[in-house]
This record gives sequence, structure tokens and C-alpha cells, in this order.
Amino acid sequence: MKLDFYKFHGTGNDFIMVDNRMDIFPKNDTNLIHKLCHRRFGIGADGLILLEDSSNVNENFVMVYYNADGNQSSMCGNGGRCLVAFAKFLGIIEDEAVFNAVDGFHEATITNGSVSLKMQDLEVDDINENELFLDTGSPHHIVFSDEVGDIDVKKEGAKIRYSEKYAHQGGTNVNFVQQTGENSFLVRTYERGVEDETYSCGTGVTAVAIVSNAIAKTDANNVTLETPGGKLEVSFEKSEGGYKNIWLTGPTEYVFKGQIEC
Repeated sequence: MKLDFYKFHGTGNDFIMVDNRMDIFPKNDTNLIHKLCHRRFGIGADGLILLEDSSNVNENFVMVYYNADGNQSSMCGNGGRCLVAFAKFLGIIEDEAVFNAVDGFHEATITNGSVSLKMQDLEVDDINENELFLDTGSPHHIVFSDEVGDIDVKKEGAKIRYSEKYAHQGGTNVNFVQQTGENSFLVRTYERGVEDETYSCGTGVTAVAIVSNAIAKTDANNVTLETPGGKLEVSFEKSEGGYKNIWLTGPTEYVFKGQIEC
């Protein structure tokens, strides 16, 4: 099978995009997906995303996301933003979208190449300041540090990702965070499924922004997150027991189109 694919990235978090509206992709072939994402033996990416038709007339499309290890996974914020850009590239939408993902419905808007993705509302009643964790569509453990540049993210992240504490849920993503201003933070993320540091993580910076506000490291409702791949912004409103109207915003870029024999 010859597969047409597209590469997009959002602040360095890169994805293989496949237009699967004709249901051509072998979705259960874990080994194929892993090979396509491999940076030596395949195309190379942090994940693979299928754009599919929705049976719901109120949705523009459906997002199906796979980690680089080939397994279908939880929500990917930057992946969702890139998929919206891909949908516009294909002419499916103009500057607004509504789509379904593994964690439910999402809205999105596009302004001058920047994609804003609405995340799910969150409850944060049980945040423990000694063990910071928040699920923003994907699970995220958060560690604050005075100097994240000195951390071996792959080594230290793996320790937490594979710790007994998170074994019951298949592990966790891990974010190492340094506050750089009143409403700005530097974030480095170890992603499960990639099993390494990635240039950026959308659900990760969303978790960092919400947790930082919840534990009073910032009182801002619009937070800037600097990642190795670039800047993202997270805005939100406090609600009773949690947060609502959470938007993840940042640039996306179409990299190239190709065809590969599968």
C-alpha cells in the first residue's frame, strides 16, 4: 500500500497526518505506526494522527491519535491544534472547527496561523502541593525546579513515568517547570509513548498553567509557557471547584507532504 501523508508541527511537537476519511489506514497495525514514527527507519514523528469523518452533523471531523510507540493514546493538545491546521489545509474548514477526540468534543479557531484549541473543563479540588498531578485529557505529573536546564529529563522523567505510583494508569507524562516571571514558566516534558523528552507538549503546558494558578504561583488567567520548541499560551476562567473556558494557543506549521510504501 502506498500511503500519502503530511507532516505538521506545533512548537516542535511533530506529527504524521493522514486523511483517513476513506478508511484506508490499517488502524490496528501497531508495528506499522511505530515504524512510520521512528526517526531512523520511518518518517519520524512524536505521533500519528488520523483525520476521519464524523457521523455527527455538528462535528467537522474526528481525531484519532497514536503515540510514537504505535498505541492509540489519550488526548494530545498540540496534535489537536495541528489537526485543525491540517483540516484547513484540506479545505474541510475555514477558521473555526468542532471535532471529537478521545476525551470528547473540542472547539478551535485559527488566526494568522495560530491555532487556539478549547480544552475540557477541569476539577482541581484534590491537588496535593507535595505531589502535583493533573489530568488535562492526558495525565501529567509536575515538578517545580529552580533550574530545569540542569535536569536529565529522559532519565528523571522515566523514573516517575514508570514509578509504582502511576502503574495502575499505565504511567504518566512528566513536566519539569521553572517559573520565569509573574505569569510565565519554562517547561520541559517527558512524554509517555514517546519515552523521551519532546520539544513541546500541549496538554502538559495546560496542566502546568492550571496547577500554577491553583497553588498560587500565579494569579494570572493567561499564562505564557516557554518550551524547547517555542511559546504557547493557556488562558482560562476559574469556576466553582475548578477551571473552565481553557484555551491552548500557539503556532502550527505545515512541514511537507510525502508518500511511503507500507
